[in-house]
Amino acid sequence: MVKRTRRGGFERRHRVGEEIRHALAEIFARGDIHDPALRDGAVTVTEVELGADLRHATAYVLPFGTVDAREMLAGLVRTTPFLRREVSRRVRLKYMPSLAFALDRRFDQAERIDALLRRPEVARDIAGPGPGGPANGHEPETEG
Repeated sequence: MVKRTRRGGFERRHRVGEEIRHALAEIFARGDIHDPALRDGAVTVTEVELGADLRHATAYVLPFGTVDAREMLAGLVRTTPFLRREVSRRVRLKYMPSLAFALDRRFDQAERIDALLRRPEVARDIAGPGPGGPANGHEPETEG
């Protein structure tokens, strides 16, 4: 009897998520979608996350170019049945997971963190003391 590990389940979810991501990217690249908000292939799929039972998939997306994120998400919701059907033709699974779409906010968070790290007071703290300065940032005490 083969014992299933939690790690094995994660690897399968990740592998299936990547297959779904590639299928969605191919659908968007081909321009098969007739919704006005998605017609120009203005969607980037950054990741697809699956639930433990592989029945629910959340595709994290970013608008490409000047597309409004809310319009893009609305277009994705309108075309979800079509997208699910097209993905099921490209990815062979016993059960095709339901699809949900969400904006990928990681890039916004990364930009915010980068901006914080570039602030002069933070950069000074990160750099630490200058050459020859005390290691703890305080002046050494002298005996007098």
